[in-house]
Amino acid sequence: MRVLIVEDDPNIAEYLRKSLESEGFTTDVAYDGPTGFDMALANPYDAITLDIILPGKNGYTVCKELRDSGVTTPILMLTAKDGEYDEADAFDTGADDFLRKPFSLVVLLARLRALVRRGGVAKGSVLKASDLMLDTRTKRVTRAGREIELTPREFALLELLLMNAGNALPKQLLLERVWGYAILADENVVEVYISYLRRKVDAPFDKKLIRTVRGVGYCIDKDPE
Repeated sequence: MRVLIVEDDPNIAEYLRKSLESEGFTTDVAYDGPTGFDMALANPYDAITLDIILPGKNGYTVCKELRDSGVTTPILMLTAKDGEYDEADAFDTGADDFLRKPFSLVVLLARLRALVRRGGVAKGSVLKASDLMLDTRTKRVTRAGREIELTPREFALLELLLMNAGNALPKQLLLERVWGYAILADENVVEVYISYLRRKVDAPFDKKLIRTVRGVGYCIDKDPE
């Protein structure tokens, strides 16, 4: 697996490089935002670790511009900043996960592997269930031709459900695949985001696609009655 490390602190960058390579990853390093953006745009990485405070262009801007350019590579934001608004900003600009410094290498590796598992499936394809369509490349979601605006987390959850349309997915699996840290998260967060999706994907339409499977989790029906 090939990972791009975008980090302006040489000591942290070298620590990440050596740690990831010792675990079998291939790495490249960029020490500022513009270089990181150019490298991510030009190379097929499996994942990107992206610091927020960077010279030339901060991590939020790099992330947003990569998503606007059609780059779907999973992005793990690394930052010394602490606060729920910083985390929300990371997700709103297109990041897939968020980790505060100082971090555990074990947790970092687990998060990266989870992101790679999610990011390597169905890139550049259109997922469908009934009249619902999700384009994994353009990040566009429509139902019955109507555009649906989703946050990055909502999109990731809907994408996973559509990839497994017709099959019930347990809450713990959804936590691991969408949030990347099932052990540390509460299953209630899945219920909250499912309710967000239902308001946007189901509520305005007659046919309801998202179904609760009692005792298991959630499912998107391919062609509901």
